[in-house]
Amino acid sequence: MLTEVSAGPYTIRGISVGGVYTSLQVPELGVVLDAGVPIRSFAGTDRIFLSHGHSDHASALGSLLGIRGLIGKDTPPRVFLPAEIEAPLRETLAVQGRLLRASLDVETVPMLPGDTHSLGHGLWVRAFRTHHPVPSLGYQFFRRVSKLKPEHQHLPPEEIARGRKAGADLFDEMERLELAYATDTLSRVLETSPELFDSRVLILECTFLDGKRTVGDAQERSHLHFEEIRARAERFQNEALVLMHFSQAYSPSEVHAVLRAQVPERLRDRLRIFAPESGRWFG
Repeated sequence: MLTEVSAGPYTIRGISVGGVYTSLQVPELGVVLDAGVPIRSFAGTDRIFLSHGHSDHASALGSLLGIRGLIGKDTPPRVFLPAEIEAPLRETLAVQGRLLRASLDVETVPMLPGDTHSLGHGLWVRAFRTHHPVPSLGYQFFRRVSKLKPEHQHLPPEEIARGRKAGADLFDEMERLELAYATDTLSRVLETSPELFDSRVLILECTFLDGKRTVGDAQERSHLHFEEIRARAERFQNEALVLMHFSQAYSPSEVHAVLRAQVPERLRDRLRIFAPESGRWFG
């Protein structure tokens, strides 16, 4: 059962159940975030971002590549991933390719925390460190925009145009943080990457919600508990906060009930719950 939510100018669609599978698509950015399940409608996307190598986030990449072949996508996608898992991933795809007797080619883009890459049309991505027992990354998508320096804002448009053409230093280059993705991580990521609070949209894991698991339990498993988000409610400046990766210990209806009952007023209008309103996680 796929879920779809609107978050600011973006659409988040896919599925995410902690420990089972996670794969999201943001069509406005042309990206797929993780590949824990092969969703046919995602197969045409040419940029795939893997947070880490655990099976519920990466094991369906080979199947997704196979679907690409079936729908006539001949060019390999770009797969952005933690640099430490590039070689094992390529080895895995080689084995799968031999089993399938098919080519599972990808263009890997290994990244370390702080690395940035241009995605074209003014869109960039920066990797940031997440805190999990295996090599893992989060991704911040942003645009670089030019803003007229304050001392030149009184100039008429024609003079600004002449100055730009002459190469005058009229503008500051700024980063507009658009969408960030952080999954399978300790809450420490909110301290080591505080810019997440300022991203227009933040997609954040929230594996545990209430007393079924304590904050200590969540930390022991290197995941986030909703209580840790509640405690930081005043810091979230995001236009939309998308919580996902809920434990299968909660039914979808429980997820909605618990979060709606506990969400601080400051976050209420901005919270997006990435879980179906009713039904089951599976089947």
